[in-house]
Amino acid sequence: FAVSSVTGNPWVGIAAAAIAGALFNLIYAFLVVTRKANQLASGLAIMFFGMGLSAMIGKGYIGSGSKGLARYQIPGIASFSWATDSMFSYDLLVYFAIPVAILVWWILFRTRWGLSLRAVGESPSAAFAAGRRISLLKYQAALMCGLLGGVAGAHLSVALARTWSEGMSGGRGFIAVALVIFSKWHPLRAIVGAMLFGGAVTLQLQLQAHGSSISPFLLNMIPYVLTLSVLLIWGGARRFAAPGGLGRVYSGEE
Repeated sequence: FAVSSVTGNPWVGIAAAAIAGALFNLIYAFLVVTRKANQLASGLAIMFFGMGLSAMIGKGYIGSGSKGLARYQIPGIASFSWATDSMFSYDLLVYFAIPVAILVWWILFRTRWGLSLRAVGESPSAAFAAGRRISLLKYQAALMCGLLGGVAGAHLSVALARTWSEGMSGGRGFIAVALVIFSKWHPLRAIVGAMLFGGAVTLQLQLQAHGSSISPFLLNMIPYVLTLSVLLIWGGARRFAAPGGLGRVYSGEE
């Protein structure tokens, strides 16, 4: 947001966020891949460091406005009386999100690199025995995840809220983790899941905007109640189990 505010160009701010996300993820990869540190502890440490750093940098931008991204309505929707601008008018990042998810699916399931990465996620030792470069693949995956995560974070402040305040993410990153579990680690299912979780957030905001008699504290709980429900239903099911190598430190030859 700071870069977008200084330059006056939201796309420059989004690019800066993508680079920052990639750098943070590479630091995380260094800790857990090269130094064999605990993944959960390292992730929490970097998360809190990022929160503190963003609070320090953004101190001078609290309450500042941003130009934001232009929104484009889906063609033909405006002719329906029940359609509103807020329901079917989005910026380019939202429209690009679905093609990106499809591209990620194609890379993971239709390319040699993607198959190697999935093998590393399921069983690093077996992938190493098959000649795969475990550390390199993990670094590459961390880099790409950081880029996409940075863009997602920038979208919240630069395109959606068009302002910045400390802690404005409100735990949405943890909702994204629940989305991964909901989609069973499949990018195409994640599209449906993202719409479901996004719909829960939209429902909360729309009810608040229309002066619902329901307590605003209860409305704020809607996305997180859905998150807990998903974790309770899918989190412990064996058929929805995570990749075998997830969260485990690989101490092989490489």
